[in-house]
Amino acid sequence: MNDTIQAPHPWALLASQPSDVHGLTDTERDALIISAAKVDGQWVILSRYGDSNWKLDGFTSNVPANRRRIDFKTVPQAFRAVLKAILYRYLRRGRLGSVRPKGGMLRQFFSSVMPFLRHLETLKLDHLGAVTPLVCATYITACKSYRQSSRSDRPLSQNGLCNRLQAVEALHELSQFTDDPMPQHPWPETSAMTMTGLNGSGAHRLQAGKTPLTPDDVFCSLFEHAYGHVERGHQLLDLRDALIALETDQREICFTTIVGRKNRHLNTTGWVGGLRAFNKALSDLRTACYIVLASTSGCRHHELANLQIGAHHHTRDDEGTVYHWMRSRSDKTDVGTHNWMIPEVGVRTLRLMERWSAPYQALIGAEILRRRRSDPHDPQIAEAQSQRHVLFLGMNSKEGNQVRALSTMSLGTSLKAFAKDCGLTWNLATHQFRRKFANYAAHSRFGDLRYLKEHYAHWSMDMTLGYAMDDSWGQQLDLELYDDVQAELDQIKVDVVDEWLGDSSLAGGYGRALKRWQREPQNLLIFKDRSSMLKSIAESTAIRSNGHAWCTADNDACMGNTIERTRCGNCNNAVIGRNHTGIYQRLYDDLKEVLNCQDIGEGGRQRVERDLNRCREVLAQLGIDPENLIP
Repeated sequence: MNDTIQAPHPWALLASQPSDVHGLTDTERDALIISAAKVDGQWVILSRYGDSNWKLDGFTSNVPANRRRIDFKTVPQAFRAVLKAILYRYLRRGRLGSVRPKGGMLRQFFSSVMPFLRHLETLKLDHLGAVTPLVCATYITACKSYRQSSRSDRPLSQNGLCNRLQAVEALHELSQFTDDPMPQHPWPETSAMTMTGLNGSGAHRLQAGKTPLTPDDVFCSLFEHAYGHVERGHQLLDLRDALIALETDQREICFTTIVGRKNRHLNTTGWVGGLRAFNKALSDLRTACYIVLASTSGCRHHELANLQIGAHHHTRDDEGTVYHWMRSRSDKTDVGTHNWMIPEVGVRTLRLMERWSAPYQALIGAEILRRRRSDPHDPQIAEAQSQRHVLFLGMNSKEGNQVRALSTMSLGTSLKAFAKDCGLTWNLATHQFRRKFANYAAHSRFGDLRYLKEHYAHWSMDMTLGYAMDDSWGQQLDLELYDDVQAELDQIKVDVVDEWLGDSSLAGGYGRALKRWQREPQNLLIFKDRSSMLKSIAESTAIRSNGHAWCTADNDACMGNTIERTRCGNCNNAVIGRNHTGIYQRLYDDLKEVLNCQDIGEGGRQRVERDLNRCREVLAQLGIDPENLIP
C-alpha cells in the first residue's frame, strides 16, 4: 500500500516544507515528500526524502519509467547524503536566478554530476569540502580526454563538455546549503560556458549540436513510403481486427493455438511472411503515421505522443474555406494546449491512428481495473489514466507488456528501421521533422512554392499561406514554430546572399549592381568579417524567389513578375544566378521555334524578338553562349 496525503489542499502542505534540510532531525528529513500523484481524487505519495529511489514527476509522456527515477544506490557511498541534500534544495528552490526545475532537469543534473563524483572517488576524496580549483582542473582534463564507447570512441561534444562542467558549478552553488559545502568556485574568474567556447566575443558554437536538415531526396523517399503505408492502413487494420476476433472466439485459450489460427488465417488471405511479418507491418504503420503527422504539422515528438482521441477539429472562415486543426498538449511551455494546422492527409492519419490504438487503449483500461482491485491507491493508476486515450502507444516487454505512450528511444529505433527499409542510410531522428517542416514553410514564404508542391503532393496549398491568426487563436497556436520558420527563412536568405557574393556571375539589374559593389574593396572593409557582411545584407534586403529570379523589390509594383518572365533581365530589383540558367535557355530555345511560325503576325514577331534578346543578354551576363550550350 502507498502513503496518502490527508489534507484538503496537499500542495499547501508541500509548499510548507523547508527549502533545505539544514537543522532537521533524521526523522523529519526522511519524511519530507519528494513527489505525489492524484489517484481517483486521493493524493498518494510517490517518494519521500529517505527513499533510496526517488520517483520524479514533471516529465513528458514519452519518457519511459526508468528515466523518471533517481537511484541513489548508484552514487558513490561518500557522496550519497550530500547529493540528496543538494538535489532536494535544487528541487525546492532551483538555482540562483532560475525557476524550480521539472523532473527532466533534475534528472539531467544528476546524470551530469555523477562523472565528477566518480572522479573525486578516484582521487580518494570523500567530501566536497576537499574539492579545490586544482582538483576541478584535473576533472576538465579528464573530460577532454574521455572517449565515448557508445559513439565510436568520439570525445565529448562542445555541449556535452559544457553540461558536465555546468553541473560542477551547480554542485558548488547548491552545496552551500548543506553540511558539506564546496569551499571555492570550481574555476574562479571563468565559467563553463567560456571554457567551452559558448559565450563571449570569441564564441564559436559548433554546428554539430544543431539539428541536421534532412536532405530533400531522403525526405521525399521517406514521406512517399510513409504515405503509401497510410493509404493502405485501413486494409491492414481490417485484417488485424479479424485476427483479434480469433483470440476471443474460442473456449480453449492457448498461445500456440492462437498463433496457429492466426497464421492459417493470414495464409488464406494471401499474406506473405506469417504473423511475425504482419506484426512488423502494424509497427511500420504506426511509424508511417508518425512521419506523416510530424512532417505536415511541425509538432515535437512529445506533442505527438500527447495526441489523444478527438484531437481533430475544423474551422471555417467567412469565405467558406475549411481549416483542419490538430489539438495536443505541449509540455515545453506553460501554455499547455496548442493547435496545429494540418492538411486533409493529416486528418486521415489521425483517424487511422485512432483505430490503430484501440486494442492498446483497451489493455490500459484492463490494467486500471486490475490495479484498482489490487490497490486502490496504486500510483500507476494515475499514470495509466493519463494515457488511456493516447494514440501513439507501445508495449514494454520489460515491464510485463505494459502499454504506455511510445518513448523517444523506441520511436527512434522504429524510425531508423523504417528508413533502412526505404533503402536510406540517413541517420533519422524524431527532432528532424520539425526543422524540415520549418525549412519548407520558410521556402514557401520565400516564394518558392515548388518545395511544398514537390514534397507534399497531398498538401492543401492554402496552408502554405500560414496560420490565420487572430487574438483568440494566437493564444493556442505553437508560436515557437513561427520562430523556427523565421529562423529557417533568415538562414535561407543568408545562404542566397552567400551565393550572390561568390565567384559566379550575376544577371539582372540588382545582380549587376551587387557585383560592381563587391569589386570595390572599401565597401567590404566596413564589415568585421564575411559572416557579418552576409547577415547584414540579408537582413536589409527583401528577398523572395519567383522561380526565374530573385526579387528584391520591397513594394508590390510588379508583384514578383510571374507573368512576363523576361522582364526581370533588366529590372533593377532582380538577381539572376547560374541556377536560373536552365529556365532562360529553355525560354530562348522555345522562342526561337515560335519565331519560325508564320501566323504570329508582325506584333507577335516583334515581341518574340524582344524576349529573345532579353534571354540572350541574361545568358551572356552569366557567361553562357545560348547557341553553343552543351545539353
